[in-house]
Amino acid sequence: MAKKSTAPRGIRVADQIQRDLAEIISFELKDPRVGMITLTEVQLTPDYAHAKIWFTTLVDDQKAVAQTLAGLQAAAGYLRNQLGRRLHIHTLPQLHFLHDNSTVRGMAMSQLIDQANASRAKDDEA
Repeated sequence: MAKKSTAPRGIRVADQIQRDLAEIISFELKDPRVGMITLTEVQLTPDYAHAKIWFTTLVDDQKAVAQTLAGLQAAAGYLRNQLGRRLHIHTLPQLHFLHDNSTVRGMAMSQLIDQANASRAKDDEA
């Protein structure tokens, strides 16, 4: 498995890919399966051959996420082509989209903490 690029140039290129893809998806992609999404992270291999792109959706049910992922995977060639017009790098990476469920997990953890604090407050009152 390829390692994540940690070189300063690799980080800058990954950030630029994230910005450009967000703009292309928002304004140019016409696939109805891809709604409002947020690109949360881009990890680029050191040789720039592959880019993992994490995204979140406005609606986080499994059906909506699966449809969005299918739409992004179907549009990966188009997105790569449009990205190639904006970026001037030697190797244009293959795009691999992954759903980022960290926000959902974070909200669930926050609810658990709130529940624990509420039960602790009840115990302190008693």
